[in-house]
Formats: sequence, structure tokens, C-alpha cells
Amino acid sequence: MKKIDIKTYKQRLLEMRRRLRGDVTSMADVALGSESSEPTSMPIHMAELGSDNFEQEFTLSLLATEEGTLSMIEDALVRIENGSFAICTGCEGKIPKTRLNAIPYTPLCIQCAETGEGKHSGKGTCRGTGNGRAGGGSGRVNRPR
Repeated sequence: MKKIDIKTYKQRLLEMRRRLRGDVTSMADVALGSESSEPTSMPIHMAELGSDNFEQEFTLSLLATEEGTLSMIEDALVRIENGSFAICTGCEGKIPKTRLNAIPYTPLCIQCAETGEGKHSGKGTCRGTGNGRAGGGSGRVNRPR
């Protein structure tokens, strides 16, 4: 991959990291109640308590997802620095630019990501089978009659 492309991906990743860090901080403040505008946040009705608990759990779930994405961005920045960016960690093939444009922090080519195991049967440039599925096949499912 060309140095100018690597530089562009690095800038995108740094911007994503900056934005997500702000999101994570504000979500953590909301979920943990450190941004309370009222002197007491005790709900008056049991239904309010349930809604508040659901909101907090939902926010904490989003927070975990965002932190996972931040971790993947950090890993991608490390791969840029050590020269292994755009190389699939599953099969060691090249990750196509189209995939990196969609998910610049991805460590896997589409075929390895689809298998869920982080590895498919090919080495070198990941080209797939032309049908969008790793490993080929007709896409038909055998069902009992």
C-alpha cells in the first residue's frame, strides 16, 4: 500500500479515536450519573425506576461497544506503525481498500471475517470466490423434506 494511502487511513483512525473518546466520556458520565442536574435522582414512581435502570444498562452496553471499537482503532494504529496495516491477521493476505474504506480499523479480510474463525483457506491477496461468500458453494441449504 502506498504511503499516502497509509497516511490517509492514519488520519481517519486518529479522527475516529478522538470522536469516540469524547463519546465514551460523555456516555460514562451519563451512565454513572455524574451529570445529574437534580440534587436527588431518586425516582418518584416504580415505573420511572425501571426506565432509569433500562436507560443505564443500555448506555453501559453502548459504552462497552464503543470501548471495543476504540481498542480496535488503537490496534490498527499500532499496525500502521509496525508496517502490518492492511495485512489480514487471519490469513496474512492483503485487505482490499474497499474493505478498509468501510472499516479502517479491521484486522481481517472479508473472507476471514465471514468465517468467524479469522482464517480462510487462501494465502496472499484475498480475492474471495466472486459470490460474496468465503469458501464458495452454491449457497443452498439442505432441508429435510
